[in-house]
Amino acid sequence: MPLMHSPEPSAATHPYTALTPDVVQDALGQIGLWGDGRLSALNSFENRVYQIHLESPFEGHAQVVAKFYRPGRWSDAQIAEEHAFAAELVAAEIPVVPPLAVNGQTLHHFGGFAFAVSPRRGGRRPELEDFEVLEWIGRFLARIHTVGAARPFVTRPALGVAGFGHEPRDWLMEHRMVAPEVQTAWSAALAEALALIEAHPVLRLEAPADEDGIQRIRLHGDCHPGNILWTPEGQPGAGPHFVDLDDARTGPAVQDLWMLLSGERRQQNQQLGALIDGYEQFRPFDRRELALIEPLRTLRLIHYSAWIARRWEDPAFPINFPWFGSRDYWQGQVDMLTEQIEEMQQTPLVA
Repeated sequence: MPLMHSPEPSAATHPYTALTPDVVQDALGQIGLWGDGRLSALNSFENRVYQIHLESPFEGHAQVVAKFYRPGRWSDAQIAEEHAFAAELVAAEIPVVPPLAVNGQTLHHFGGFAFAVSPRRGGRRPELEDFEVLEWIGRFLARIHTVGAARPFVTRPALGVAGFGHEPRDWLMEHRMVAPEVQTAWSAALAEALALIEAHPVLRLEAPADEDGIQRIRLHGDCHPGNILWTPEGQPGAGPHFVDLDDARTGPAVQDLWMLLSGERRQQNQQLGALIDGYEQFRPFDRRELALIEPLRTLRLIHYSAWIARRWEDPAFPINFPWFGSRDYWQGQVDMLTEQIEEMQQTPLVA
């Protein structure tokens, strides 16, 4: 049994069990988009996403992608802010993939689900070992952030230690998800890590916005390589296309850079240098934010465990995360937290 002191998940109780191919097709039919029967599920754990071939093209699109939002995660107002942000980026000629307005609306409802429909965009993962590719991505991230800095989100949450550190910790403890054999070690490592993270005012949302002078802006929020589609040079629309603003939120600009880094410290410094070289062609980058990379990485690590645990009744999660919840898993979390504590006390990366 993967989760500590938790009953086996009941797939029949999860809302997504009702999202059959027929329901997906009916949802699109309700807004006047009729599929020709060809439907394929795309890789997504948080939401359910489908590629659908249409009987007749809509605004020139013979294929569309329908995203059915996870029930209860975002309010309609929060989804509307995601869509409005995407529209602002498109208006600024930034290559994001926005939802289509169908019957004058980008957000639709059917069978208890909120959903949106977007154009299908092809592409491959960017080759992040190529510094020219990183520089190109950096330029577009700067342009995204220029738009993001123009006004704040009103309803979407901000990135901070409360929502990504304290709340996940408390939920995991209250629901007895941590393996008892390592709970003490995990709690101690987590407390030490959170203390280091809280030393950065921009990540303490109760701190005055200008306490450390680092700006909080609207972000993509989840800018990992899988959310960038790359079209090779020489083809129409060459370069990056940014997809999936589902995690858009307020935070420091570096949140949209650090997930593109990998490898040893020297390699990360080089990658970061290329990203910021491109970034600063359009927008200044505050070098003080480099000290936030490891705290942000640590918050994502903490949040990840609670994210999986909360969604265990979703049939996709036990299948795809069978190792979750074991003693070895939690010991691994202790080890990673210990490593992150050391990283957060090192000199930040340079660019």
